[in-house]
Amino acid sequence: MPNVSLFSVRIGGAHRFSQWQKKSCKPLARFQISPLSENIKGVIDILAETPILTLFVVIALGTVLGSIPFGPLRFGPAGALFVGLFVGALDPRLGEGMGLVQTVGLALFVYTIGLAAGPSFVREFKRQYKLYIGATVILILMAGCAVATGKFLGIEPGMVGGMYAGVLTATPALAAAQDALDGAMSPAVGYSIAYPVGVIVTMIALTILARFTFPGKNDPAHAASEGLVNTTVVVDNPMRVSEIPGIASVPGTYGGSVRVSYLRRGPHTFVAHPAQELLEGDAIVIVGYPQAVDTAVEAVGHVADLNLTEDRSEVDFQWILVSDSHLAGRTIADLYIPLRYGAIITRIRRGDEVMLAEAETEVQLGDRVLVVSPVGMLSKVKSYLGNSEKENTEVDYMTAGMGIALGVALGLITLPLGGAAVALGSAAGPMVVGIWLGYLERTGPFVWGMPASANLTIRQFGLVIFLATVGLSSGQKFASTAFSAEGLKVGLVAGVLLSVMLVLVGFVGRTLGLSMPRTAGAMAGFVGQPALLTHAQSLVDDPRTNSGYSALFAIAMIVKIIAVQAVVIL
Repeated sequence: MPNVSLFSVRIGGAHRFSQWQKKSCKPLARFQISPLSENIKGVIDILAETPILTLFVVIALGTVLGSIPFGPLRFGPAGALFVGLFVGALDPRLGEGMGLVQTVGLALFVYTIGLAAGPSFVREFKRQYKLYIGATVILILMAGCAVATGKFLGIEPGMVGGMYAGVLTATPALAAAQDALDGAMSPAVGYSIAYPVGVIVTMIALTILARFTFPGKNDPAHAASEGLVNTTVVVDNPMRVSEIPGIASVPGTYGGSVRVSYLRRGPHTFVAHPAQELLEGDAIVIVGYPQAVDTAVEAVGHVADLNLTEDRSEVDFQWILVSDSHLAGRTIADLYIPLRYGAIITRIRRGDEVMLAEAETEVQLGDRVLVVSPVGMLSKVKSYLGNSEKENTEVDYMTAGMGIALGVALGLITLPLGGAAVALGSAAGPMVVGIWLGYLERTGPFVWGMPASANLTIRQFGLVIFLATVGLSSGQKFASTAFSAEGLKVGLVAGVLLSVMLVLVGFVGRTLGLSMPRTAGAMAGFVGQPALLTHAQSLVDDPRTNSGYSALFAIAMIVKIIAVQAVVIL
């Protein structure tokens, strides 16, 4: 009775079902009782013969693992590393031939980090150079302690270097350690053991730090911490807009805390220009930080009973996306929006941050600007600024390729260190060049910057590729070492060393007169895992936290990349 359906067998009773089972289910039974190891071996053979399949399976499963919360901890992109380690441990063939892909992923990751960090790094250098120096000294001290402890406990240098990179969550430093040891797998093992230790210890340290209050005598709160407000004011004291205290719309002047957008004179409403003469009885809208707005109101007149922004019959406002690459790197004043269109830009949204549009603020691709404009001019302003979501996702691969090539070339330069040589390598070279080009934003016709969304996408993609390939190539070594006595020693040393160094970071912040929010951000940037910044911000709602993180992230990463090479060769 071949080909009898299960439905007909059930109707026919137990005897017919028995006959069907004997005749028709033998192949199925043989498959079910075959050794599981043979099925797994078949899957492994397929993965070994198709590296691209292996890579993206690891990335997919790593993303799932990275999204699972373990208390306050999420591995994020590092999930690809741990899945890669597990898969790579199954068969040594699965990690073969990943070298070029690994290097490409790393170059994309570090270069885009540099582009994003460049403007804030250079801008903040003069104000926070003492913090930079303090963090650099602590990282070098930590490297020295790691070397000494490793020698005392008999841990091989590659594992120590990986531990140093892992507990500081410095993926590029892992690549530098492997390069210094000609592709050895031991740094990846140390990295994978120490990575979760670094995240957990830092989260605990930040939670403790948030309970303290620092004097912060050299780090007063910026007005931006209170957000932006707008107030309609009746003019009692005639003056020019440019004479209002704290005005931020005068070209050539830096800083400023308020802008004027609307002006009603008689029955009509206009856009107020920086050179506008205000007359008694005029009504204007002052935009800015609360305390600065109060000061401006006191100087100009008194708060009105009406809200001019509610009347959009003659003057309207809209958020517009800056997507035209020709505008990248220009200041608000250089856009000549008031002269071209009789409009004015009052605010800039960059990522999740909203800031006042000062005259000397440089525009970046992907910014959204709040334009107050005569109703008939809004479409022209949109066309001038771009306002294209499609352009906002596009990347100039010519400048990106040139930038990465320059970074790789810089990384080839070696400096002697004792009997060995230290180089920026493919990790720090592209980052250093990216920082510089990100600060420049453009050079003549070349626009180096990328829209923030495109930058973040490329950065994350490069990171997961790099971590997945590292995990695959290091899986065998990890399986034989991670759960041994040596692996336990690496985890303990990592936790103790980082705890001591985080205390020193807090001490430096307090000694320099920094606020607790900026010190918390600096502590998160010292380690460098983005989840730590999120954790710090959940504890301390203050813009100085983000500023402290940005200040230390880039310089700390470069120091880690250089220091880890010394760790593995000493």
